[in-house]
Amino acid sequence: MKQGDKPFDEGRQPERAAGQEPEQERERAPGQQEEPRGAGSEIDLDKPLYVISVAAELVDMHPQTLRLYERKGLIEPSRSAGKTRLYSQRNIEQLREIRRLTQELGVNLAGVEEIIRLRQRLDELQSSMEGRISNLQAQLKDHLSSMRGRQLPAPAEDDEAEGAD
Repeated sequence: MKQGDKPFDEGRQPERAAGQEPEQERERAPGQQEEPRGAGSEIDLDKPLYVISVAAELVDMHPQTLRLYERKGLIEPSRSAGKTRLYSQRNIEQLREIRRLTQELGVNLAGVEEIIRLRQRLDELQSSMEGRISNLQAQLKDHLSSMRGRQLPAPAEDDEAEGAD
């Protein structure tokens, strides 16, 4: 344990930031699940939230590593008016994936770049294919709608004669 670290005490209430109120416990009926925070509201994954020191701590990396990944084009944080790097939740997820590829799978940074490029291309192709499928489905639906009002032509006499043979 590092100096200044407090041992974990299960009976102790978690520490709160100054001015932060304790969360209210709601009673739930048996079997009722707790609603996730922000239920009903969309979370903007691209909103710049974290400065580099916080982002680095969230992904268990050194801030200099995040700067390196930015120079290599693996990650692109937003910038504040004062040119401070600001990382979004999507950036954090990307950094975690880079860490997984490099540390767990042993991929070097050139390999990570290629994997990211190929994934982006795959996403583009998938979106394109989904658009084409939707377009074809709409065309088929329109064609079927126009065909429903029509009656099939009566069989030709030659067709009846061939069936008798």
